[in-house]
Amino acid sequence: MSTIALGSIFTECNHLGGAPTDLACFERYELRRGDEVLEQSTGTVGGMLAVLRARKVNVAPLLVASACPGGPLTAECYAQLKSELLERLATAGHVDGVLLALHGSASAESAGDLEGDLLQAVRERVGPNVPVVATLDLHAHVTGLMVEKADALIAWETYPHKDAFSTGERGARMLLDILDRKCRPTMALAKVPVLVGGVRGHTEGEGPFADVMRFAKGHEGKDGVLSTSVFLVHPYLDLPEMGGGGLVITDNDMPRAVALAEEVAKRYWDRRFDLDPPVMTPAAAIRRGLEIDGGPILLVETADCCGGGAAGDSVATLKALLEVAPQSPALVPVVDPEAAALCHQAGAGREVTLTLGHKLDPRWGAPISLTAKVARLGDGQFRYTGGIWDGQLGHMGPSAVLQVGGIQILVASHATYDWADEQFRALDLDPARAKFIVVKNPMNYRLAYAGLYREAILLDTPGPTPAVLHHVAYQRLQRPYYPADREIPGLKPRVWRGVVNSRPVAGPPETP
Repeated sequence: MSTIALGSIFTECNHLGGAPTDLACFERYELRRGDEVLEQSTGTVGGMLAVLRARKVNVAPLLVASACPGGPLTAECYAQLKSELLERLATAGHVDGVLLALHGSASAESAGDLEGDLLQAVRERVGPNVPVVATLDLHAHVTGLMVEKADALIAWETYPHKDAFSTGERGARMLLDILDRKCRPTMALAKVPVLVGGVRGHTEGEGPFADVMRFAKGHEGKDGVLSTSVFLVHPYLDLPEMGGGGLVITDNDMPRAVALAEEVAKRYWDRRFDLDPPVMTPAAAIRRGLEIDGGPILLVETADCCGGGAAGDSVATLKALLEVAPQSPALVPVVDPEAAALCHQAGAGREVTLTLGHKLDPRWGAPISLTAKVARLGDGQFRYTGGIWDGQLGHMGPSAVLQVGGIQILVASHATYDWADEQFRALDLDPARAKFIVVKNPMNYRLAYAGLYREAILLDTPGPTPAVLHHVAYQRLQRPYYPADREIPGLKPRVWRGVVNSRPVAGPPETP
C-alpha cells in the first residue's frame, strides 16, 4: 500500500496593504494537525482525501493551515507552520508521494515566494525521486522555483471559485497516476507581464478570461496533454516576474507543453485591455443608483476586499452614502474592532458616538465620526455555504449593527472572506430589502446576489485591492508590464520548464 503525505499552507497575501497575517489568523479559520487533517471533508483537502480513500491509499497527515487573505505572514508565523509541516513529514517515515494544497500567492516577511520556498524544503526532505504534486488557486503567482520543485502543479478552473474539491481530486489522481507509472508529467509555464484586477476574471459565460480558459481546457486529454491551467495573477503582490499566462503538463512531451503554454500566454496578452473595467466615484454611482427603480444596487468597493488581503476597514463608500443618500436603505460592512467593542459596551438599543474605519490600515483614508443607534449585537459566527471553506465556521468576532438614517452598518472585529451573504445573515440583515449594498469583493457578489440585484456599479476608491492597477507604484516588479506599458514591442512569453523525472513509466511496477 502506498503512503501519501498530505499537507497545506493556504492563504493569499497583499504587499500593498492589509494587516499582517499571524498564527491567530489561521486559528480563526483552519489549523489542523496530524489526524485532525483526516476529518476534512470539503475544500481542496477534502477532494484529495476522497480520492486517496477510494483508492485505499495510506495517508500520512501533516498540517493543514488556511486563513483569510491579509498582509504577508509574519516571519514567526511562517517559521512555525513550515517547521511543523516538515517535522511531521520527517516523522512519517517513508512516503511514496506528497500532496500539497497551496494557493500560489502567499508571501512571508522571510520568504517572498512562500510556496516556492515550501516546495523546495519539501523536495529537499523527500529527495528527487518522490513525486510532489501541488494544487494552486488560479490567481497564483507561479514562479520558476515552484515549477522546478514540483512534479505537477494543478490550478482551480473556476472564478468564482466553485471547484476546490474537484481540484483536490484532480491533484490526487495525478499523483496516483505518476505512482502507477501511467504518465511522466512534463511541465512548462509561460507568462506575460499583465496585471489586472479580478472583476472581469470570471470563467463562465462571455468574457476575456473565460475565453482564454476555454481555449486552454479544450486541449486537455488530447495529444498527450494531461492538464492545463490559466493564471490571472494576484496583482496585489509586489514581486519580480509577476504576470499571467498558462501552465501545461504533457505526458513526456516538452515541446508540446512549451508551445501550448506560450499560445495560452499570447492569448492572455491579447485580451489585456478587455480585462480592465470602467469605474465610478462612489457619489456618482449612488446618484446613478437613485435613478434606477428598485434595488438592490450593488456598490462594488473592490479596493477594500478582505478576500484580496485588504483590512476591510474602508468607509469611503459609507461616507458617500451619508452625504448623498442618508435615508436610503443600505447595508455596509466595516471591520473596526474598537468600534465593535464600544457597541458591545453600550448595549443594543443605545445611542453611541464614535469614530469608524481606517484604523487597521490607516494609509487609505481617515475615520469618520458619527452618532448612531446600536441596533443589534452578535458574536460574529457564521457558517460558509459554499466555496473554499464550504461548511466551515467563519469568525467575525464581536460584531454589531449600527443604524444611521436608512443605513445599517455591519461592524466586525475581524476581516473575513466573502463567499455569499453569510455575514449579513448572521446579524439578521436582509439584502433583499436594501436599496444599496456595499460589496467588497470583485467577483463573488455575482453568486451572492444572483437574480436579486438590479445593477452592480464598480467603484474607484482608495485601497490595497483596486479594480484597476494603473496608479499602483510597484517597487520590486520591474517594467515593462501592463498597465504601466500598454504596448511592449517584441514581447514574447517567458517560459520556465519543469524538471522531467527519470523514473520509469508504462507497465507494472518492477518486482524487487
